[in-house]
Amino acid sequence: MSTTPVKSHPMHGVTPRERSPKPIDAGVEIGHVHLKTADIDRVHNFYVGILGFDVIFRMRDALFLSAGGYHHHLGFNTWESKGGNPPPPGTTGLYHVAIKYPTRAALGDAFRRLVAAAWPLDGYNDHGTHEALYLSDPDGNGLELAWDRPEGEWPKDDEGRLTFANRRLDLDGLLKEGT
Repeated sequence: MSTTPVKSHPMHGVTPRERSPKPIDAGVEIGHVHLKTADIDRVHNFYVGILGFDVIFRMRDALFLSAGGYHHHLGFNTWESKGGNPPPPGTTGLYHVAIKYPTRAALGDAFRRLVAAAWPLDGYNDHGTHEALYLSDPDGNGLELAWDRPEGEWPKDDEGRLTFANRRLDLDGLLKEGT
């Protein structure tokens, strides 16, 4: 392990706990997620009908969705999974996909939509850096719907390292904010 002092990246105010000896370009982002599904119509009804994503392109066995006109944030296909089952507990794979909302009000709107559809939550939390709702999509894929607080409000120690909080999320306040 390197003994070189670890400093925060100029784009972000977080000091990493460990820095790669050959760091990736700081401008790298996660572009989109493409998931296997058992049923295109079922994921369409959830992601478009409940969450409100737009359909960018649809084929008989694939669906590409977006918010705001991006080429696609989410892709789904049945190429190897039509009629399939989710992976059983105790196996490796995707834990969850985080869908980042721009504001607390936008996350509140997503929560309002889920409540109106009687869609169950698996959990919820206020991590200090962000507030999050946890649920499963129709195929059992884990979803985290979240909004980030401004970086200046993130909980950090004296060296600029994150100190995640684990506070109870104010669901009533979130729901009111989403109306």
